[in-house]
Amino acid sequence: MSDTWSTLFNPESGYTDLAMDTPLSPLDGRYRAAVAPLANTLSEAALNRARVHVEVEWLIYLMDHEVLPGAPTLTDAERAYLRRLAVDFGPEDIHRLARIEAETRHDVKAVEYLIKEHLDQAPDELGDSTCLPDLHEVVHIFCTSEDINNLAYALTVAAAVTHTWLPAARQLIESLRAIARDGADAPMLAHTHGQPATPVTMGKEMAVFIHRLNRQIDRIEKAEYLGKINGATGTWAAHMVAVPGADWPALAQGFVEFLGLTWNPLTTQIESHDWQAELYSDVARFNRIAHNLATDCWSYISMGYFHQNLAAQGSTGSSTMPHKVNPIRFENAEANLEISCALFDTLAATLVTSRMQRDLTDSTTQRNIGVAFGHSLLALDNLVRGLAGLDINRERMAADLDQNWAVLGEAVQQAMRAASIAGATGMANPYERLKELTRGHTVGADEMRTFIAGLGLPGEVEHRLLDLTPATYIGQSEKMAGWE
Repeated sequence: MSDTWSTLFNPESGYTDLAMDTPLSPLDGRYRAAVAPLANTLSEAALNRARVHVEVEWLIYLMDHEVLPGAPTLTDAERAYLRRLAVDFGPEDIHRLARIEAETRHDVKAVEYLIKEHLDQAPDELGDSTCLPDLHEVVHIFCTSEDINNLAYALTVAAAVTHTWLPAARQLIESLRAIARDGADAPMLAHTHGQPATPVTMGKEMAVFIHRLNRQIDRIEKAEYLGKINGATGTWAAHMVAVPGADWPALAQGFVEFLGLTWNPLTTQIESHDWQAELYSDVARFNRIAHNLATDCWSYISMGYFHQNLAAQGSTGSSTMPHKVNPIRFENAEANLEISCALFDTLAATLVTSRMQRDLTDSTTQRNIGVAFGHSLLALDNLVRGLAGLDINRERMAADLDQNWAVLGEAVQQAMRAASIAGATGMANPYERLKELTRGHTVGADEMRTFIAGLGLPGEVEHRLLDLTPATYIGQSEKMAGWE
């Protein structure tokens, strides 16, 4: 090991410490611009803002429903003040929370204490007559930490999916739709098992991906975001002892639905996270279809079926080979989709299990939700950019089609079968005869047409086959490009 290397990474050598100012994750460094919108919903700060929102709304809800005997009635000004705690949540609150949590060693308790500090400051804005400083004991009343956390996570994940991830997914669909329309009538040699096969159009192939991705988007759009607020083991036990006259299940359902979530009536200490597993599995499946798109586009580029527009790609190409334009957008998407899927698979597999009434494995696991969505969002951004830089190379595809007249063997064989059924003679063993003509031999237009002319097919069938070329042997492909 070189002395320089030893110096650079020995903490006692006096090297420049990068730890405090340098992001460890590429999502917060190199790729920050592409994933920045997720910070509004899936960052630690966003989670704490959501916790403040849930705590405040629970306090207001209990007060407005007169659940607590002897509690004062809130004024409109006091409700507005409380709700601004979440709306105005910013750097000052983030830093104050960090200082409080350093003492409490408990994130939700730190939120509770932060809100109480704001209650104490209310008279500065609302006057000495406000009741808010007297409501310390209403903050977090009847709540275990998971009552706040499960609702906060449901709100933040729902917001991230609705306002950030789904729009990016739909943008990918729009990018594909543009290529599908442009390539609806662009004949292309298909490749099954990597071998020349019945032609399609590029537009039809892109429409297949649109259809597949749209099915997953439909599932994700219908996702349920569940929530609960029922105490330490899900029984409202303390609630009923402290305030026995209240209908706690009905109040809990009303509050969860007021937040815009679906009520989960039967839980342990935690909301069971099954909805998260369902959602993450669907997003991972979308990712995998997008991964298939990335690898197919990469293959079409390597075959010359797509031409890359260097300016649109924003790429210099190879660092040493000037002739190259590397398909980096698709390679980047491929890798990030794999990372995202690995994280989503882990989330989906582990979040459904919690030992007996509660363990804390989900606490650490859920902190990676934003990372999983971040790598997916980054991949979608790269796919959209990559697709924007592609032009269909019709000339190259036409050349490949012209070199593969053997693919018409399928059409000739099936026409012979149909003619035989209709009463034509001399149509025996069509598969074997086409196999003898095409397998292991180079078959061009002349050879194929000579073969067709010698079969003795009915005139109309023969003319139809003689007019057929690999470029016109595309079935319903052009129409299918618009089916999606």
